[in-house]
Amino acid sequence: MRILIVDDERPARDKLRRMLAAEPDISAIEEARDGVEALERLPSFAPDVLLLDIQMPEITGLDVAASLPAPAPLIIFVTAYDEYAIKAFDANAIDYLLKPYDQLRLQRALQRARERLAAPRAAAAPLPSVTQLLVPERNGTRIVKVEAIQWIETADNYVVLHTADGEPLMRQTLAGLLDKLGPRFVRCHRRAAVQLSWIAGITNLEKGDGELLLRSGARVPLSRQYRAEVIAHLEGQHAFNRH
Repeated sequence: MRILIVDDERPARDKLRRMLAAEPDISAIEEARDGVEALERLPSFAPDVLLLDIQMPEITGLDVAASLPAPAPLIIFVTAYDEYAIKAFDANAIDYLLKPYDQLRLQRALQRARERLAAPRAAAAPLPSVTQLLVPERNGTRIVKVEAIQWIETADNYVVLHTADGEPLMRQTLAGLLDKLGPRFVRCHRRAAVQLSWIAGITNLEKGDGELLLRSGARVPLSRQYRAEVIAHLEGQHAFNRH
C-alpha cells in the first residue's frame, strides 16, 4: 500500500510513520502538512490510502475528502475529536481513528483498507464525484462548490470558474479539470466548458456557431465543433430526468 499522512502536527505525523514502519506491505509513505499540500501531492504520489486529520488550518480534512478526484484513495480519518464521526462516514471514510490510538487499532483500520483494495472493482461501492474545488488565493483558500460553477473558460495557464459569487482563477488546464469534474460538464468551445444543468437554451449564430443561454442570464460561446456533443448530452440528460 501507498499511504499519504495528512496532519498539521509534526508529532502526529511522526507517530503514524513509526507505526506504519511495522507493517510489511506498505511500499511508500509520504506526508503533507495540510489539506492544500495533500491535494497537490495526489497526482504524483497516487496513494492508496489517506490517513487524514480533520481539524487543520485553511481547509479541513472533510473539505479534502469532498475535493478528491475519482478514482479517490481510501480515507481513514485520524482525529482527536469524536463529534465528526458521522460526517466522516458520510464522506465515505472506511474508518475513524480517535486519538490516542495504539498499534492494534491502527492495524484494524489498515486491514479494512487491505480488504477494500483487494475487492474486485466491480463489487466495490461507487466512488463519489468531486463536490467542491479548493482554489488557492493570496490570503487563503476559497472553497467553490461544483454545483455553483456555471461555466469555465481558459485564461493562459489558468481556468476561470464563473459563479454567481465571483470568478476565481485556478491554475489548471481545462482538460485536466474536466476529467476531475466528470460528465456533468461538457466542452462547448476550445476555450470553454459549461455545466449541463445550467443551460436554459441555445441561440443560433452564423456559420453553425451559437451561444448557450444559462439560467443565470450569462451567454457562453458554442462553436460548431462542439455543438453536436452538447446537444447529445442535453438530450441524454432530458431522457434521464424523465425516468
